[in-house]
Amino acid sequence: MNGIIHPCTHPEDKPPPKDEDEMMVAIFECIDRLFRIVRPRKLLYMAIDGVAPRAKMNQQRSRRFRASKETQEKIEEIARIRNELQVKGAYLPPERPKEAHFDSNCITPGTPFMDRLSKCLHYYIHDRLNNDPGWKGIKVILSDANVPGEGEHKIMDYIRRQRAQPDHDPNTQHVLCGADADLIMLGLATHEPNFTIIREEFKPNKPRPCDVCGQLGHEMKECTGTTPDASLVRSDPSFGNQDSFIFVRLTVLREYLEKELSMPNLPFSYDFERALDDWVFMCFFVGNDFLPHLPSLEIREGAVDRLVNLYKKCVYKTRGWITDSGDVNLDRVQVIMDELGRVEDEIFRRRHQNELSFKAREKHKKQQKINFELLEKTQFAPMKVGEETKTVENARKEAANIRLAGMQAVAEAEKEQRGQKRSAEQAGLDDDDAHDEVRLWEEGFKERYYESKFEVARDNLEFRYRVALQYVRGLCWVLRYYYQGCASWKWYFPYHYAPFASDFVNIQGLSTKFERGTQPFRPLEQLMGVFPAASSQHVPRPWATLMSDPFSPIIDFYPTDFKIDLNGKKFAWQGVALLPFVDENRLFKALEPYYDDLTQAEKQRNIKGHDRLYVAPANKSYEFLSSLYSEAGDDLTRLIQTEQKYPYRCDGVRGDVMLSADCVRLGGQLPSPVVGLEPVTDNRVVCVRYQDPQFPDEFVFPARRLRGAVDPPRVLKPGNLSHQENRNWRPQIGMVRSHTIASLEVAGHRMLGHQLARNTHGNVPPPQHNRSQSFGPYRGGYVPSQGYNQGYNRSYNTQGQDRGYNQDRGNHNQGYRQNYNSNQNYRQNQGYSQNKYQGGYQRQGSDRQGYGQGNNQNQRPSGSSRYQGNSTWR
Repeated sequence: MNGIIHPCTHPEDKPPPKDEDEMMVAIFECIDRLFRIVRPRKLLYMAIDGVAPRAKMNQQRSRRFRASKETQEKIEEIARIRNELQVKGAYLPPERPKEAHFDSNCITPGTPFMDRLSKCLHYYIHDRLNNDPGWKGIKVILSDANVPGEGEHKIMDYIRRQRAQPDHDPNTQHVLCGADADLIMLGLATHEPNFTIIREEFKPNKPRPCDVCGQLGHEMKECTGTTPDASLVRSDPSFGNQDSFIFVRLTVLREYLEKELSMPNLPFSYDFERALDDWVFMCFFVGNDFLPHLPSLEIREGAVDRLVNLYKKCVYKTRGWITDSGDVNLDRVQVIMDELGRVEDEIFRRRHQNELSFKAREKHKKQQKINFELLEKTQFAPMKVGEETKTVENARKEAANIRLAGMQAVAEAEKEQRGQKRSAEQAGLDDDDAHDEVRLWEEGFKERYYESKFEVARDNLEFRYRVALQYVRGLCWVLRYYYQGCASWKWYFPYHYAPFASDFVNIQGLSTKFERGTQPFRPLEQLMGVFPAASSQHVPRPWATLMSDPFSPIIDFYPTDFKIDLNGKKFAWQGVALLPFVDENRLFKALEPYYDDLTQAEKQRNIKGHDRLYVAPANKSYEFLSSLYSEAGDDLTRLIQTEQKYPYRCDGVRGDVMLSADCVRLGGQLPSPVVGLEPVTDNRVVCVRYQDPQFPDEFVFPARRLRGAVDPPRVLKPGNLSHQENRNWRPQIGMVRSHTIASLEVAGHRMLGHQLARNTHGNVPPPQHNRSQSFGPYRGGYVPSQGYNQGYNRSYNTQGQDRGYNQDRGNHNQGYRQNYNSNQNYRQNQGYSQNKYQGGYQRQGSDRQGYGQGNNQNQRPSGSSRYQGNSTWR
């Protein structure tokens, strides 16, 4: 759901909604559209991100601090540009009031916005189940922000637990909505035969309005204002268009991976499902939401291919698989890390050489590029399509003025640059090399890396191994999270940077056990752990003072400014935000005196919630669920408070249900929380709290295909899996299939040439060629042959030498001769002839073609002043 909420509340390619009501309507419309595309038949699971594990909270904290900092900098930049333009007299639309700005940080569990969103979705589900025929038979589960866990992992946990039931259908179709790359890994980890991901189609270079004037076609820093009538006009017709969605069918990806992971002559039995799990684990080294990627592995440098090749090489040595249903064999991981560590130095050196080559090419391109914006708008300057310029009355004077202006500009530039230092931005344009203390491509990079990034002594080897061991534990935690659920809500990687592959030494005996029974943060506590002080309006007022009071015991958790280490990258968003890690014990101790000051609504937002299940009368379980409320009678309140559980089983879905205080009585009315929408009347929907089937802590969900699962028909043909066959493969863009580019053989070009020769340029003689050049194949168009002698005799009253054009190719004479004589006549004495040698036939002997010469009797027909194409005269 968060992949829907974010673009609906603060879109990048259209004007933002005016208020929260418009945001809610946009979310409803997006869900409706996805529902019509997918058309589910059994279940719709709407999962909003709840409180995440501590390992994820560190990344969320970094994102929210960055967003707050960038927003503040953007507001200041807009104000500066507006002031400059207003001084110049430019027209600008009215400035948006400060309260109209939407803080995207409020899309976090525990905020008032998320509480209202939950109520709006509760209304939306009731409205659709009561009124939309397409919804009447399905079950709907809403897991809002008060239910702990990331949205996609709540869905994965539901699928795992349902797969473990004896009556589960192994051929269930799953469609997961979201744009995150980890959804692909999660889908593969289920081993379900029918798993599809629907996501918004990525379209680069979408039009975005200027934040100053609201117009399209330029960035904020290039804004020059607008006119009063143009301030409301969008110049790009595609602006705000409805986005397209694409299906990512994991069954096709599985076919590719099956080919890629094939390993002949293994010393043990081959199992593609196990090889697939190992591939998912190898991808974690390249980067994920919980660990920084290894310095030697970059996706754009082919890191995944490198790891796969190392894996396929080492699996013959390890004589077994790396993973098994979420558990890692560290002995076998050690072998792969040893191999990667041996080539680490070469990777860094090659990366540096590639970067130098890239910068040299870009610098050369920049030098060759002409900036037409710097040219004066004159008659001789290049113009954009549709532009007009004034007519030049005196061309000589205009050209002289241009030359003079150019010389003056050069002189002024030289005068200004003498003795003047360049700014940091100007210097960066000429030299993109940032100050890099580590220099990974030089000897001693390890010592410099740990000294610069971790601030430890160069010879502290024990610290390096400690970082590596924590990283290995992190890899084990991530794999367990993907295959079994959250192993520990408290564990996190306590460093900003990753170790080197060569530092993974003696990891075989490392314990991969995690503390059991840990609990997630409560929603409001989590807000205090991930929010900056600039977003304190979303936390309870008594707690907000702890984020800004200089005497607060946790004021160090909320720096107003922080360093961003580019770490070899070019852009700030790619760098590492060096924020202090939150000590949860200190945080809870600081919050303890203020719990009693919370309002009732804030206390309600701070509790751990349950999933809610909704059904309409057409569903098979409707009678059972509605009977629970009718039988409760006067004990309804008590049963709700005591969370009395009832076993639930319907259409292969199992679990426990509990009565809910949010249930609207049958025939009752549910008011609309969104202004402008009608209330739900005569309700027929039943709502209960739902809990997934429970298993013992030591239970392991097997990562394998279920018995009875049937693979869908294979999509790829043998040729699709061959590198030789796919050399000319063209990717499919969007939903439009790639079309083969048309090509013509010699005969086709000949036919095309016959048609083109009819124009007025068909009589132009060919350019001069080297005498030794022989005839090549016919390329199209009319080419006068070697016997072509065009007797143009032009005579003038002036005297002069004869000037001619003569070209010989081998033994063939082709002449073009002009004679300047005393009269002014034009005559063409020879006719046109076409024989079997025209169009690329091989000549033999002294056969000639073209215009007749000598005794050739094929004269031009009487009454004809021209020839037509390359056809013979009849």
